[in-house]
Amino acid sequence: MKTFALIGAAGFIAPRHMRAIQDTGNELVAALDKFDSVGVIDSYFPNADFFIEFERFDRHLDKLRRAGHNIDYVSVCSPNYLHDSHIRFGLRHHADVICEKPLVLNPWNVEALREIEEETGKKVYNLLQLRLHPAILALKERVENGPKDKVYEVDLTYLTSRGHWYFVSWKGDSSKSGGIATNIGVHFYDMLQWVFGPPKGSVVHKHEIDCASGFLEFERAKVRWFLSINYDYIPAPIKALGKRTYRSMTIDNEEIEFSDGFTELHTRSYQEILKGNGFQLMEAMTSVQIVHDIRVAQPVGLVGDYHPFLNQIK
Repeated sequence: MKTFALIGAAGFIAPRHMRAIQDTGNELVAALDKFDSVGVIDSYFPNADFFIEFERFDRHLDKLRRAGHNIDYVSVCSPNYLHDSHIRFGLRHHADVICEKPLVLNPWNVEALREIEEETGKKVYNLLQLRLHPAILALKERVENGPKDKVYEVDLTYLTSRGHWYFVSWKGDSSKSGGIATNIGVHFYDMLQWVFGPPKGSVVHKHEIDCASGFLEFERAKVRWFLSINYDYIPAPIKALGKRTYRSMTIDNEEIEFSDGFTELHTRSYQEILKGNGFQLMEAMTSVQIVHDIRVAQPVGLVGDYHPFLNQIK
């Protein structure tokens, strides 16, 4: 049985990590968050020690290590801009690190973390769970077994409505979240480059606090993408069903269905990491570079090959 510490226990995604630790037969021994609304821990690891102060959490892990009870893994579920620091913390506590997406906000952060990996002999794993989704695995196999010179036409649309709280939280601050393309899109960009090969070019047509859209060219695909947290952009038939999320990916006008199965992928990811098959530091580099380039690009407006959803935005 492996022992885990978790940073960011009060966040939305933390329970999936707790469940994954439990499902894989391991133990969460310590958790940290500056917010104390973490009663969900009782459903998984009621005996885990909990801290709201980083300094006491640090001291606790150090005491455990000196008593011969070193933490095997640190799971990082904190806000995006803190990932880099918290990964470093885990490595320096002689633990392997499992980090939520995005791994970090900037590509040079990845290079710096690689140096610390080498210094400590420990590993960083990024949860790139779409690579484990059955529909995406089937798509990758289809592309690999298809005509080698074929370039696919892809439309990716992801709308996940958020309320006013979003803009007040760290997620609404691009310096902390990386902006919408990073916050809700990075795992899609990783999936696209994993399936269709290295990126060759990027154009951003629109980039606002609540939506972003652009064009990405990969070795084997041309992708028009649209991301938004604005409920107004949800298609009317989806609204009529009472839903607030819309996810679509078409390839040569054929819909690829991958809406279900997301919640189980954290456990699957942990299983693979524990077997030594997790997605390591440098495997996240391409998607980090893509979202960085989107963030710093100057939007060109509605010119060229843009996503059709942009026609409905005033």
